[in-house]
Amino acid sequence: MTPTADHGEKSYRGSGKLAGLNALITGADSGIGKAVALAFAREGANVLISYLNEEEDAQDTARLVREAGQRAVKVGGDITNETHCQLLVQRAIDEFGKLDILVCNAAHQKTIEDITQFTTEEWRTTFATNIDAMFFLCRAAIPAMKPGSSIINTASIQAYQPSPTLLAYATTKAAIVNFSKGLAKLVGPKGIRVNAVAPGPVWTPLIPATMPAEQVKQFGKQTPLGRAAQPFELAPVYVLLASPEASYITGMVYGVTGGEPLI
Repeated sequence: MTPTADHGEKSYRGSGKLAGLNALITGADSGIGKAVALAFAREGANVLISYLNEEEDAQDTARLVREAGQRAVKVGGDITNETHCQLLVQRAIDEFGKLDILVCNAAHQKTIEDITQFTTEEWRTTFATNIDAMFFLCRAAIPAMKPGSSIINTASIQAYQPSPTLLAYATTKAAIVNFSKGLAKLVGPKGIRVNAVAPGPVWTPLIPATMPAEQVKQFGKQTPLGRAAQPFELAPVYVLLASPEASYITGMVYGVTGGEPLI
């Protein structure tokens, strides 16, 4: 990526907000997931790093977690597979003894100009990655989570302001918002909190990999701040929602959009 993304390697300073907690983060090899893993570790949490097959990137995230003095466990594999999602949760429990934080962050998107160009496979892949995996992970994790635990799902401003060329992706992000609000009500009596973060444009590998070059050049310039976010600018919101400081926050969607409204 040019320029390279900033995950907070030189800037994020922890203060023990997540001391003694254990997290599972999907898509933790790069982008927002990597920034969240780094921040969680510097706040005192152990991290299970879930990724598809980007071994080198995942190893670098693990290095950052370990340099923060926390345990890092890497688990590669496809989260669209129900069994793999169950294994991720069990591995976190086996390695750390308990699971306190689940961050469903991994996503799939592709820019498609016309609905007739959509293949059934592409539509189903988007939903399997963004929706099915979140359901599989939450269903597996919730029975093992204690009161005070937190689930954080990554939605998007696309849930509110869908781009026509991101039809499948935007639709799944709207579903994530609805799922998060409904699940918060379902598990509230168990003392488990569920919230979503809705990023605006964020400079991650997904952008140059899935968008035409001209769109990449203009990416983020439409926001009131006039630029895309760097991944590290998202991490503090995830830290808040994962921490005991957010003990009365559930069923909410937090926008980090550079000023673009969630409407």
